[in-house]
Amino acid sequence: MNIAIIGGGVGGLMGALYLTKKGHDVTIYEKDSQLGGRLRFVKKDGYRIDEGPTIVLLPEMFQELLGEAGISKERYELLLCDPLYTIRFPDGKVYTKYPDIQRQAEEVEREFPGEKEGFLRFMTEGRERFEIGKSAFLEHSFVKKSDFWTPGNVKNLLKLKPQQSVKKLMSNYFRDERLQLAYTLQALYIGGDPFNAPAMYSLVPFSEHEHGVHYLKGGYGNLIPLLENELRSRPNLKIHTGVPVENIVTEQDKVKGIETKEGFKGFDAVIYNGDFPSIREVLPQAKKREFTPSSGCVLLYFGLDRVYQHANVHQFFIGKSYTNHMKQVFTDKKLPDDPAFYTFHPSIIDDSLAPEGKGVMYVLIPVPAGTDIQWADEKEWIDGVIDRMEELAFPGFKEAVEWMKVRTPTDAEAFGLFQGGSFGIGPTLFQSGVFRPQVKPFKTEGLYAVGASVHPGGGIPIVMQGAKLLAEQVQRDLTSEGSDS
Repeated sequence: MNIAIIGGGVGGLMGALYLTKKGHDVTIYEKDSQLGGRLRFVKKDGYRIDEGPTIVLLPEMFQELLGEAGISKERYELLLCDPLYTIRFPDGKVYTKYPDIQRQAEEVEREFPGEKEGFLRFMTEGRERFEIGKSAFLEHSFVKKSDFWTPGNVKNLLKLKPQQSVKKLMSNYFRDERLQLAYTLQALYIGGDPFNAPAMYSLVPFSEHEHGVHYLKGGYGNLIPLLENELRSRPNLKIHTGVPVENIVTEQDKVKGIETKEGFKGFDAVIYNGDFPSIREVLPQAKKREFTPSSGCVLLYFGLDRVYQHANVHQFFIGKSYTNHMKQVFTDKKLPDDPAFYTFHPSIIDDSLAPEGKGVMYVLIPVPAGTDIQWADEKEWIDGVIDRMEELAFPGFKEAVEWMKVRTPTDAEAFGLFQGGSFGIGPTLFQSGVFRPQVKPFKTEGLYAVGASVHPGGGIPIVMQGAKLLAEQVQRDLTSEGSDS
């Protein structure tokens, strides 16, 4: 089969690896000058830092999926972060997360006396929920809605308590609001509101302890040349960068090919790997659906004249009112007046990212997507976050800065992310599981989709899993067509 993939993000690249391995001819069309989508580096003066995702969760799934695509563990290095990260609360309380369950239970008891039992129960019940979620939802697509609404699946779904929010579920385990927050903020990893995201997303904080938080040596952006080099070694794969696709050509509900500035090119199948709501730009006849975007981010990148060895690689800083911050991001859609933020300082464990003795840092501030906020006018607001960083954890930070770059939801939207949301469509109840766009999103024969806005959802290993589901669906359809003819 001759297949075109529109977009060279992780989903498209992994899909291409799986499909070429099955013997299909694949051509990738990437509008940008380089592959990788959100996985790329900010580079300046010998410094390099990830522009997008930073945390590698589900390492076994990550390694297994790469292995199935033809990339062995020997070709990259995953480093376990120990501690996982630190959370700094506004009252001065500092809570540290560890990969070891016993050590974590001791930390809970030390910082939040009387809460240890709830933590251990969270882990025990989380283990059962994780197995259910992985086998029933992550490893299956729901192109046929009836595949989802089976008695067994409904029973499994109810065990994941979708009617509850992550926050509500955590209140069943922890009495202290700060500890509840420590196990709900992870919904933001995929752009979700911790106070309203379905409780099934509690699998994220569970898996941090169960599987660890890892770092890809050299930066997550190093994954892209690894995938690209493997793809270019395969004779049945072509890559075109700097070539936007203008139109997906269909006839009588069947894909015929694509159009670029160079004209029409025929294909048996087309895979869309842009942010899914944007598919209507190349397929105007696609059924219109209203989507809720994920949260946006203001991202700050720094080159520093030092490394803060006393710090942790990952840290979370909570503002005076986390409830108010989330309300401003997801409901009021306004600039947060006292935002929580996250810092990533990989130079602590990786000296390859900056000149000798120097370091890099990345700061993420959750903000609303789909607004008319003029980010270019918010320098004072950004300076306020930097002041808090310096005061709370990084002494002398401002004088340590050699250069700084800012990326806002305006930049994200210009790049092609839906309404400037950083994580695809939001992980709301009715944009999860069977309700999310599927790998075969329409009845159009030969048309497929993959990426963070497509089931099973956002997060690099999950998008990679989506690419595997995509390849399986293509193969299923091919077998079905063969039996029909």
